[in-house]
Amino acid sequence: MPAVIPETPVVEAAIIELTNTFRGRQKLGALTANPELRAAARAYAAYLAKSGQFSHTADGRAVGDRITSAGYEWCQVGENLAMNLSSAGFESRALAQKSVEGWINSPPHRANLVAPDMTEIGVGVARAPGKDPKFISVQLFGRPQSLQYEFQISNTTRNTIGYAFGGETHDLQPSHSMTHSACNPGEISFDTFGGRRLSMRYQALDGLVYMLKPDSANGLKIEIAPIERVR
Repeated sequence: MPAVIPETPVVEAAIIELTNTFRGRQKLGALTANPELRAAARAYAAYLAKSGQFSHTADGRAVGDRITSAGYEWCQVGENLAMNLSSAGFESRALAQKSVEGWINSPPHRANLVAPDMTEIGVGVARAPGKDPKFISVQLFGRPQSLQYEFQISNTTRNTIGYAFGGETHDLQPSHSMTHSACNPGEISFDTFGGRRLSMRYQALDGLVYMLKPDSANGLKIEIAPIERVR
């Protein structure tokens, strides 16, 4: 009996569907298919299939470089690879299920599947040469540059505030505000207030303002609220 050969576009679509089903079970948002990510995934799957190599840097480039070359301007990226071989071949959906189940059962790959800040996906599947059907699946995740995180720090006190974010330190003067844009959320560390040492740490979250106010003991309190955006 001849081996069953799947339709790779059907496999790609099924991988996206199964990925979003799994994310839904984790209470995470669905990923939107992106044509640039798809092009990058297909190109790398074809390269791995033809070259016989199997790694995230087989072509001498990092995943971010390949995605950039495909025209995708990114903030965050991730990549999963799968190789499946069977003398009997694969039905299209069965191949997709094997790839996704393998990723779910591997902690590093699962972490990409459930990355909460990713918003887009691209999948490429290619057949490798050989007697028995062997398929390479490449799954790319992205958060575009247009979805940078933005938050604001506002100093309403009479003292200078010293804080650190993203590896940089800042001194925020009284009655001033600072807006930060970043691709990766991180920690804000408030370190000094009017020359006094502080130890106040907050997770930077998109769309929030961290308002610094004096408290009744001549110290500092921080109130957090949504940024008021001008429409």
